[in-house]
Amino acid sequence: MLKQRSITLAITGASGAQYGLRLLQCLLAANCKVYLMLSSAAEVVIRTETDLDLPAGFEQQQDFLNEIFAADEEQLQLLAKDDWFSPVASGSSSPSSMVVCPASGGTLSAIAHGASNNLIERAADVALKERRQLILVPREAPYSQIHLENMLKLTQMGAVIIPASPGFYMQPQTINELIDFIVARLLDQLGIEQDLMPRWGED
Repeated sequence: MLKQRSITLAITGASGAQYGLRLLQCLLAANCKVYLMLSSAAEVVIRTETDLDLPAGFEQQQDFLNEIFAADEEQLQLLAKDDWFSPVASGSSSPSSMVVCPASGGTLSAIAHGASNNLIERAADVALKERRQLILVPREAPYSQIHLENMLKLTQMGAVIIPASPGFYMQPQTINELIDFIVARLLDQLGIEQDLMPRWGED
């Protein structure tokens, strides 16, 4: 019997919460176990950019997410910002892959410089130090020199940078198709089968 794949997913305060939420939906549909972290700013963005009425309380958020994504706490585990005893905080038990989607400029900076001031930053630090897969999805325009230097630094450390810059060669007709373009690339990087978007050259 195949072991269930575990993935860490962090949603931070950049615009584009839809990317992270759609990725979460796809990971759960692929029967992955997801350790989910939401920054305080991400909670604000979710309420601003989507029609999800995300509750304020932690336990209420867990129940809400379980309900809308048809998951349970065994598959979807929401982590508090200071849960230092969670699996993602330790190299001995953290998942082999982590995605920060979207990744704010502040999060990029903190990870690039090893700040580890909250669980998202600590989990990313663990991924880097253990040489595990770390994917960051920045969404900013324009990029400052600081952003670019941090992305270069993270790439040199082994992270993969996938900007939230959807392609148009598939002739998308809806916003959801633009979101799925990025999510499909993320699933490809994670090695998870997807049928959201055909790869280049496929019918």
